[in-house]
Amino acid sequence: MKQITPTEEFAVEYISIHGHQIGYRRGGQGPVLLLLHGIAGSSLTWVPAMRLLESDYTVLAPDFLGHGASEKPPGDYSLGNLATVMRDFLNLLGIDRATVVGQSFGGGVAMQFAYQFPERCERLVLVDAGGLGREVNWILRLMTLPGAEYVMPALFPAFVGNWGDSVVKFFGGRGFRNAEAVEMWRSYRSLTEGESRRAFVRTVRSVIDPGGQSVSAVDRLYLTAHMPTLIVWGDHDRIIPLDHAYRAHEAIPNSRLEVIEGVGHYPHVEEPVRFVEILRDFLRTTEPSKFNPEEQLDLLRQGPQDEAALTNTKSTDPQ
Repeated sequence: MKQITPTEEFAVEYISIHGHQIGYRRGGQGPVLLLLHGIAGSSLTWVPAMRLLESDYTVLAPDFLGHGASEKPPGDYSLGNLATVMRDFLNLLGIDRATVVGQSFGGGVAMQFAYQFPERCERLVLVDAGGLGREVNWILRLMTLPGAEYVMPALFPAFVGNWGDSVVKFFGGRGFRNAEAVEMWRSYRSLTEGESRRAFVRTVRSVIDPGGQSVSAVDRLYLTAHMPTLIVWGDHDRIIPLDHAYRAHEAIPNSRLEVIEGVGHYPHVEEPVRFVEILRDFLRTTEPSKFNPEEQLDLLRQGPQDEAALTNTKSTDPQ
């Protein structure tokens, strides 16, 4: 029997948004789950989870502009703009509302989406998400330094694109689990392409500076008080510390926190069965939020209750 590859299983489809081609993968039928990937990643990261979810849900995994199969134009790679593109993506597919699941940078976009378009967001799921604190891996901070884009061709030469197995073994020999190593290799390999590198630099500089993450959603998390929210984190995350999960859990009223032991930055890839079990339970035991403008206005008037949580943070800038 022929083995089905992820590319064949969830083939990339295309849709034009504002004149740019956006690649995405989809499958299944039922309530919609919008799955948002991390920086230098792509929709391919969600395939293991999509396999386990498509029997009961419509799973949609787009490639952000500058990533994967999507176009990589010069332009605005901010969280606000990408959240707006995701709204337009849903509009063009005829979808009114979705549960938004975001991993790493995609978690930042998911929070921005929930902030800008709360009426479109049924639930919020944050997976090792960015935008919840200053700390982030030093490699990403280095990529924001002036002139980094001129050094990157030497760090990510095109000829290493065929070194897949050896690079995965390299990561594996330094304490990374195999699935995590594969995911890291995919990100590295994407940066061997000139257009992807340029888009990566624009994207990373929109949320990170040499000192760490420069954009934070912490001061607006109180606005999710009426939105079911799940936070999933790997306790061995080397990119964004576990402490951010606890901060978010404390700041988001009625949120649910699940820490997966022995897992790094990619729980949906490293432990897809466990991840989907957690996600399914959350979906089954919560009701989609019902946006109420008056309740939202009351929350805005009250403001965040824990002023200490806002120290040294920079608000997300809506576009």
